[in-house]
Amino acid sequence: MPGPIAPDPAARRVLLLLDVQAGVLSDPPHGVPAARTLRHNIGAILAAARGAAHPPLIVHVRNAGDAGEPDAPHAPGWPLAHAPRPGEPVVDKRKNNAFAGTKLGDLIAPDAEIVIIGLQSDFSVRATCSAALGRGNEVLMIRGAHGTYDRLEVLYGGGITSAAQIEKEIEGELEEAGVNLLEMKDVSAIFDNR
Repeated sequence: MPGPIAPDPAARRVLLLLDVQAGVLSDPPHGVPAARTLRHNIGAILAAARGAAHPPLIVHVRNAGDAGEPDAPHAPGWPLAHAPRPGEPVVDKRKNNAFAGTKLGDLIAPDAEIVIIGLQSDFSVRATCSAALGRGNEVLMIRGAHGTYDRLEVLYGGGITSAAQIEKEIEGELEEAGVNLLEMKDVSAIFDNR
């Protein structure tokens, strides 16, 4: 049995695509409310990373849901929205934190800068950003490149909290924890010119 994968010492920058899968990026109501914008923005970020003079390590993380869920392995919502290219590892996960129970920690050096994009803001994105910060990684997020679903509130009178409000709250929480928030206009400078 092969041993753990050693992180590439040259890979000091990583683009981590979390749960960028067919189901959550389909048009609503099955996909998240911002699916169309996310498809465009995530595609643009991936293209910028792949086209950079010194491309980052690009890692695709795919959520493996339980049987009967839209993202269960081999269900219609499970495939990645962007086909990985050679040299772009795919990591399957079963927990919100993409480092938990996976080989992701073997792929990414503890001092690497990680750009984290994908879904869902209040689950995998939050948990993985927090874990990466805990490992000592510098973490960057891009507004408009992560998303979630509206949340039905069951306490305090019920109601619905919009996905946009949740995404903004998560950005504030993660920025307070040490994540660097960037805008889509900053994408070209993330992978080049620095």
